[in-house]
Amino acid sequence: MTVMATPQRENGSQRNWMFLTNHAHVLLAIARNPTARLRDVADEVGVTERAAQAIVTDLEAGGYLQRTRVGRRNEYTVNPAGRFRHPAEAYQHVGALLALFTEQHDTPPAAAPPLTT
Repeated sequence: MTVMATPQRENGSQRNWMFLTNHAHVLLAIARNPTARLRDVADEVGVTERAAQAIVTDLEAGGYLQRTRVGRRNEYTVNPAGRFRHPAEAYQHVGALLALFTEQHDTPPAAAPPLTT
């Protein structure tokens, strides 16, 4: 599991947030390894196995995943044509997100230019 640093706010409190939801993290973990056990997916994402199961159920119901029983294991097929659920991104397919985070790069990405305000 990856530990992330949480910046301290001006008032001394800390607030932990991420750009991607646990649903996105589970979908990405399964896209990277379609035969992964839910226990391993849960460990990678940083949730309980029960939470990972609930998320997989949501993703299946939403049409983003299909589960196939292979012997004693499950194998998952991700639907890259599924669309994002929020109206602001509903025109986009989740396949673009999957490609962004599952591609294997031979060279490290170039540093992003600094943000200007």
